Amino acid sequence: MEKLTKQLHQTKQASRRLAETPAKIRNRLIVDFGRAMVKNQSQILRANRRDLLKFQGDLAMRERLELNPGKIKSIVQGLGQVVTLPDPIGQVLETKKLANHLLFKKISVPLGVVAVIYESRPNVTVDLAALAIKSGNALVLKGGKESFETNRVLVSIMRKVLMRLGLPGQLLLLVNPESDWTKVLLNAHGLLDVIIPRGGAGLIEFVRKNATIPVIETGAGVCHTFVDENYDVKRAVSIIVNAKTQRPSVCNSLDTLVVHKKILEPLMKELAPHLADRQVEILADARSFKALAVLYPQQLLHHAQAADFGHEFLSLKLAIKTVDDFQQGLEFVQTHTSGHSEAILTQNTKHAKQFCDSVDAAVVYVNASTRFTDGGKFGMGAEVGVSTQKLHVRGPMGAQALTSYKWQVWGSGQVRK
Repeated sequence: MEKLTKQLHQTKQASRRLAETPAKIRNRLIVDFGRAMVKNQSQILRANRRDLLKFQGDLAMRERLELNPGKIKSIVQGLGQVVTLPDPIGQVLETKKLANHLLFKKISVPLGVVAVIYESRPNVTVDLAALAIKSGNALVLKGGKESFETNRVLVSIMRKVLMRLGLPGQLLLLVNPESDWTKVLLNAHGLLDVIIPRGGAGLIEFVRKNATIPVIETGAGVCHTFVDENYDVKRAVSIIVNAKTQRPSVCNSLDTLVVHKKILEPLMKELAPHLADRQVEILADARSFKALAVLYPQQLLHHAQAADFGHEFLSLKLAIKTVDDFQQGLEFVQTHTSGHSEAILTQNTKHAKQFCDSVDAAVVYVNASTRFTDGGKFGMGAEVGVSTQKLHVRGPMGAQALTSYKWQVWGSGQVRK
């Protein structure tokens, strides 16, 4: 514990250096991170193989953990996108001049030291480092033990880049997941400015309950798609299949399909073969079960239980709820949402607007897949995570989300009367 506390002090000190570093140098660092990833690809993949040899989790988690040349290329491309973004630091957000000629400026500034707790995805390690450097923040990383060998190599490579350009390597701190880190990180007053859990509901709940420093909750998503009575069936099938099966292990994949009763039978008839081909396990309410009974493989079709609704599956499981009308569907989504991503498929403009206005989620879609909730797709290059809370950011978090602001007040001898 003493060692980690000492390291956090060093990282806090280093953060002050980065906050004063010009945007040109910060962008150069990110470019050089990418070059170093390419140059050291073999070393990274060897470390990743060591992690994979020890890995004992499920296939979805293994897919997140595994790196290959294609994934490394994608990581580097993401770094390039982050470089092209506007500098989020030093932006004048607001100005005002009082009658006494005091000039007030609201200026964007880094948060300071950001800690992120996450699971199994080494690409996230690089994404987080790029966004932290872009926004002038030092970064504390606590990845999962299953990816520690890979993360250790990645952080070592990036720290060498930092030092080569004259900045302290302590700007990036990787915490050993086998250490007794919880008490230190979750209570690091004055050393950490915010802690961000990125992962499943269990991780987020643990951090939220135990941290005594500011927390931004990200990741857990119970995502619905509501098919209204008048939507085109073939187009609905395309969206549903994409939202559920393109990458079922991520937080923006579809969990519950909500279907207006008038479109239930034609939609199930068209949708069933597509989901069956992809081995999707369906948990159906009474009406949708009846519609699917003669269409869907018996071993993949089950009666839904109450607990299946409002549940994040992160797998090839899909719950289906049938509703009598638009209002009932809207209320069902409102009741079961986790505040992540929700969609309606409708040709009724009034229904679309009411859904957008009434559903309390970070991202609300009309006639599109929920799979777009991602920093890269939102033009951020990468993301820290998807915030499901309302303070201080919401939705996909890019570099801008890692900033706060300060007020600068310029005077010429004014005193308050």
